[in-house]
Amino acid sequence: MLNKLTYKEKKATRDGFGDGMTYLGRRNKKVVALCADLIGSLKIQTFIDENPDRFFQVGIAEANMMGIAAGLATAGKIPFTSTFANFSTGRVYDQIRQSIAYSHKNVKICASHAGLTLGEDGATHQILEDIGMMKMLPGMTVINPADYTQTKEATIAIAKHKGPVYLRFGRPSWPVFVPKGKFEIGKALKLNNGKDVTIVATGHMLWYAVEAAKELEKEGISVDLLNIHTIKPLDESAILKSVKKTGCCVVAEEHQMNGGLGESVAGLLARKYPAPMSMIAVNDSFGESGKPDQLLKKYGLSPKHIYRAAKKLCKK
Repeated sequence: MLNKLTYKEKKATRDGFGDGMTYLGRRNKKVVALCADLIGSLKIQTFIDENPDRFFQVGIAEANMMGIAAGLATAGKIPFTSTFANFSTGRVYDQIRQSIAYSHKNVKICASHAGLTLGEDGATHQILEDIGMMKMLPGMTVINPADYTQTKEATIAIAKHKGPVYLRFGRPSWPVFVPKGKFEIGKALKLNNGKDVTIVATGHMLWYAVEAAKELEKEGISVDLLNIHTIKPLDESAILKSVKKTGCCVVAEEHQMNGGLGESVAGLLARKYPAPMSMIAVNDSFGESGKPDQLLKKYGLSPKHIYRAAKKLCKK
């Protein structure tokens, strides 16, 4: 299966969001969009051009945007808020908790430019804590797709989901490689069957996990590869089934080690099937300005880091 995971083009996951919004704008009249002065960065100009009466530009007032979105949801609309991940979570956490999560409002919080791959904008914008913040909110669904196609599919899927959603995606052009298919919230996507080590990856790190898995299989190490695009609710059965087969697990994510997907997987295994595992994530550090691939390598998030962690765990 791994040999089928290749790409012919690179496209940013934020482009997938923009095209998903265009699709929804043409098919679901309840969908409305809000933006905090970042239309170009969020790729929603086509939605605005085609649906000017269903768009609200709130300016640099993200907290107000969340309040407006909550009100629109109360009135029966399906609001999609859009800004950078840092401003979608850290800046407005109180408003999300009080006005959206607490009353389970049907608001879709769509966050671009997440993680180290934001690149040159530096540490103040490279939020690495957002998954942890959002997954702790009761009733909040947290989704982190891996490529353009999966982000487009996720954007369309969350419009049908009842309740608050945090949709996380990124800035850089990235390989388009995930097989097309129906996006199921909370359902892991198996990308390769193996028996020696489980690799669980989310977001941009999934492509790096594919590259690592290909190198491991060259050495006779068989990889069970899972795409966990939905971090909450977590597909516990898929992870447990895989780890019971392989006996060990590596989790790769573009987020802090504390509070991320790895922590969720560790908690699951501790409760239901203790097994050796390793986390490939940022270790208690802020980011810095630089090229995305350089930053991922410096902070221990390269394919080689995944490869080394998996090889050490399976002892081959």
